[in-house]
Amino acid sequence: MARTRLLLGIAASAGLVTALAVPAVASTSSPATQSALVAAPVAPSPSYDRATRIQKNLRMALGKKFAGAWVSADGRTVTVASTDADSAAMIRKAGATPKTVARSEAGLASTQSTLNRKARSAARSVSSWYLDAKTNKVVVETRSVAAAKRFVRASGVDAQAVRIVKSNAKPRPLYDIIGGERYFTTQYGCSVAFSVTNGFLTAGHCGPTGEATRGSNQVAQGSFGGSSFPGDDYAWVNTNSQWTPTPKVNKWNGTYETVRGATAAPVGTRVCRSGGTTNTRLWCGTIQQLNATVNYEEGAVHGLIRTNVCADPGDSGGALITETGGQAQGITSGGSGTCSDGQGSGDSTYFQPVTEPLQILAGQGRQLITEGGDPGPGPGYCDSYSTKATTSISSGANQYQPSYTSSASGTHAGCVDGPDGVDFDLYLQKQNASGTWSTVASSTSPGPDEKVSYNGTAGTYRYRVHAYSGSGSYTVGYTKP
Repeated sequence: MARTRLLLGIAASAGLVTALAVPAVASTSSPATQSALVAAPVAPSPSYDRATRIQKNLRMALGKKFAGAWVSADGRTVTVASTDADSAAMIRKAGATPKTVARSEAGLASTQSTLNRKARSAARSVSSWYLDAKTNKVVVETRSVAAAKRFVRASGVDAQAVRIVKSNAKPRPLYDIIGGERYFTTQYGCSVAFSVTNGFLTAGHCGPTGEATRGSNQVAQGSFGGSSFPGDDYAWVNTNSQWTPTPKVNKWNGTYETVRGATAAPVGTRVCRSGGTTNTRLWCGTIQQLNATVNYEEGAVHGLIRTNVCADPGDSGGALITETGGQAQGITSGGSGTCSDGQGSGDSTYFQPVTEPLQILAGQGRQLITEGGDPGPGPGYCDSYSTKATTSISSGANQYQPSYTSSASGTHAGCVDGPDGVDFDLYLQKQNASGTWSTVASSTSPGPDEKVSYNGTAGTYRYRVHAYSGSGSYTVGYTKP
């Protein structure tokens, strides 16, 4: 069947008309013993991790007695509150200053939950409420103290557990800008490519300079700051203060691809596309040609990246990124074929390279938003280990690898490689003569990837993976002596 090249954000498409009428809203244990959790050696880490590690370990060790933690203004002192004065020695041993209080973190959370259930009864002048570990109370911020008192009284919570604070704040919702997600103009439904300073890149045919935009949630977003089509097919949207650019591309499985740069890739490179219409997965293929010209009805567009990836109307403007390495490549322009019948040999999609609009924005002092600091481990983080396994875990759960027996002393090395946006921890445990397990090494940084190395004697060992926060698939690897 003959296939027609089309722009993937044009309102004449039946699929896009439907999308405009009904917007697709993108969704922008058995722990170790207390003493082992506190005393087990941890892998070296930057100093800024210290407070996080202390809080994590003591929250697990103290359980229902834990009442919060905070860091002093100079960053040197970590205070941990507990409802049990006898916990002071444990807290000091972990490197923190103890404080005994009346209410546990769980108790304060229960008070907050009650206020949450009664939120509809709060006057608009009551702007927020939150747990404050330092005062051991739930703080209610308000522009009217009288209105806040009425709200607290009507909720039925213990007034002694609440502190009312006068504030002139008027909070408003804030939203993330994420590659691949839907946005709307007055005429079209298109997709975000990549975040830039104070906005995002998208396709030029999605709107002219000055055109207003709304997010997938129909909240006012910004307007086109520049647009070029035909000839080129790029644009950028300048967003308002409610929208925050992020170095993320939606993978449509609950996780995100992290943008780390924009190094142009050669022909044959594996790449993946994310868009607001085909929002069930990333669609991946290879770069077929560079510097292609497409002759649309509206005019020719030059210098495009041609791929064998499928796309559908409404995907226009979406992100093309390398399958590994997080390198932004292009902005979805148009193509032939469809993803509705799966991806096949007849599918081809063209992308405007990001290099030209990024060069223009650089002249304005703006740039691509990428992951800050150390980009962290890339694919194959655990490849060097002799034993590997890949599985998934839910937030708060523990998973144990099969135990193994080492007949000689030596180094036990392990790692876990999790998805971006989660906090997974890794513990190495050794079986005692009584049959119980003790943690002998751990790595508990506030992130998805961990490594441990332990010089141990002969014995039986196992690894425990703990999902401190977040869920997803991960790879665990280890090498025994």
